[in-house]
Amino acid sequence: MQHRRGPRGPLTPEQEAEEIARTRLPHEGEVFAVAIEMLGADRIRGECDDGFTRICRVPGKMRKRVWVRLGDLVLIKPWTVQSDERADIAWKYTRTQAAWLKRKGYLKKIHYEG
Repeated sequence: MQHRRGPRGPLTPEQEAEEIARTRLPHEGEVFAVAIEMLGADRIRGECDDGFTRICRVPGKMRKRVWVRLGDLVLIKPWTVQSDERADIAWKYTRTQAAWLKRKGYLKKIHYEG
């Protein structure tokens, strides 16, 4: 089993517990999604918890800091125009956070393999 590493080695159980405690939950207008296809140009296709499949854009402030891969759980904010087709990525969850969200029942309609 591969462990996620902290700045000074593997995460301790206390660090994992702190990471789970700080897990961001969706605010009004935000939806969970799983990256199902990489489209290029900082865009992914995401299967959303509300039943839609949207093209999700990585905003400029996250572009160099966050790398989204296939199967990652992300939090998206649908656009006001074309809200059923397009969205911006607001947050990317770690595997530990995603497993906690799945265990607690926050992921209702999407199938996440963490």
